[in-house]
Amino acid sequence: MTVYGNFPGSRPRRLRTTPAMRRMVAETRLDPANLILPAFVREGITAPVAISAMPGVQQHTLDTLRKAAVDAVSAGVSGIMLFGVPTDEKKDARGTAGTDPDGILQVGLRAVREEVGDDLVVMSDLCLDEYTDHGHCGVLTADGRVDNDATLERYAEMAQVQADAGAHVVGPSGMMDGQVGVVRDALDQTGHEDVSILAYTVKYSSAFYGPFREAVGSSLTGDRKTYQQDPANARESLRELALDLDEGADMVMVKPAGPYLDILAKVADAVDVPVAAYQISGEYAMIEAAAEKGWIDRDAAIMESLTGIRRAGAQMILTYWATEVAERLRRP
Repeated sequence: MTVYGNFPGSRPRRLRTTPAMRRMVAETRLDPANLILPAFVREGITAPVAISAMPGVQQHTLDTLRKAAVDAVSAGVSGIMLFGVPTDEKKDARGTAGTDPDGILQVGLRAVREEVGDDLVVMSDLCLDEYTDHGHCGVLTADGRVDNDATLERYAEMAQVQADAGAHVVGPSGMMDGQVGVVRDALDQTGHEDVSILAYTVKYSSAFYGPFREAVGSSLTGDRKTYQQDPANARESLRELALDLDEGADMVMVKPAGPYLDILAKVADAVDVPVAAYQISGEYAMIEAAAEKGWIDRDAAIMESLTGIRRAGAQMILTYWATEVAERLRRP
């Protein structure tokens, strides 16, 4: 046999020989504490409603939401991100159900805090899209454009009622210019200095949101391209990041996760605050659908996708598999 250079002295395969060896030398580790469970609570239902495009995910009643929170705590999940789904008759042009202290999201926040206290980081989506009859993330002008500054006034109100309802963390997700600074001021001025902001810093206008619109009963017509980011752009993300940090973001997020691992890595390399990534509904649905067809190994694909997000730099991952994966990780 011809010997080339250092061969056969260097054999990387030596570190892949057994599961124990591979586990010992693994560079990236996924832990239940890295995981956050997104959950939907729907007004006016007496039993949970399955989401057809997201097998295994449901719109919760208050009772099943409480149970989901308890299960997440038991599995070691760190947080739960709540989304409210109001009845259609509660929707209007200004999304007033989103700032009603008795709106479904605020009721859900109180229920979860009553159930688990501080054992789970309770987070709330801070956006108007679930509550507007037009489905956009903000207030519209007479000619149908999203009015950035008028929307910020509504976000300030939302921040206050969500904090009053018990949110540990609010997540402004509408991609309005200046949203983090306005939310921070609103929280500080109403005695909520300890409530954190998880900024949806990088949120792309993505085709992968499709199943989510069923999950929240979206009324959207058109698209959100005038405020969510263009998938073609990368430098723009770092500009958004600098602005959010300057305005007081405690944590930052990249959304979606899988199609934007390059952006996630750039953000993680640039900051000294915790970085989250959201494995969104379309990412979830693709794996579940392919697995249902027998085309891929479901469990292996889930773990590989999450490990890739973690490897790219996310300390926190919002995933609909959070509780399931956390339980799997804790098994001997």
